[in-house]
Amino acid sequence: MKRWFFFIPLVVFLGLACFLGAGLTLDPQEVPSPLIGKPVPAFALSPLDQTIPLLRNTDLQGQVWILNVWASWCRACRQEHPVWMEFARQQSIPMYGLNYKDERQAGLRWLAHFGNPFQATLYDPTGSVGRDFGVYGVPETFIVDGHGVVRFKFAGPLTPEILKTQIEPLLRQLHG
Repeated sequence: MKRWFFFIPLVVFLGLACFLGAGLTLDPQEVPSPLIGKPVPAFALSPLDQTIPLLRNTDLQGQVWILNVWASWCRACRQEHPVWMEFARQQSIPMYGLNYKDERQAGLRWLAHFGNPFQATLYDPTGSVGRDFGVYGVPETFIVDGHGVVRFKFAGPLTPEILKTQIEPLLRQLHG
C-alpha cells in the first residue's frame, strides 16, 4: 500500500506539466471577449477635442464601425498608429478612437503630432467605458456591426497583415 504514495508526486508533476505545456501553445494576442456577439456597451462620452457635446453608442447605430482604444502613454499604440493612418486613407469605414486613462491635452498633442485617423476620439479619463468593453490594456480594437453588436476584438498592436487577413475580410462580410 505504501508503494502508491511514491507515485502521487509523479502524477501531480505530470498533470502540472501537461497543463503548463498546453498554456504555452496559446496565442497571447487572442484575449477572449465576452462581448463578441453581444450589443456594444452603452456609453455617452465627450470627444477628446470637445467639438460636439457627447457621442453615444446609439449615434453609431446602423453603421459598421471600428473602435480603437489607445493612449498617449502607450508605446504599442505608437507602433500601430501608422497602420491606422494608412487604413484611414484607403477605407471609408468610420473609425473612432477611445482615449483611455489619459490626460486630455496629452491625447490632443499626440494626435496633432502623429495624425488623426479617427472621425472622433472619445475621452475616457477614468477608463470606465474601457472597462465596460472589457479592455485589458491598450491598444485594443473592436469591430461593431450595423446592429450595434460587437463582432471582433483584437488585443495588441495591429499590423498590416492582421488588417488584411482578419479585419478587412470581416468588414467586407459585414457590408455584403
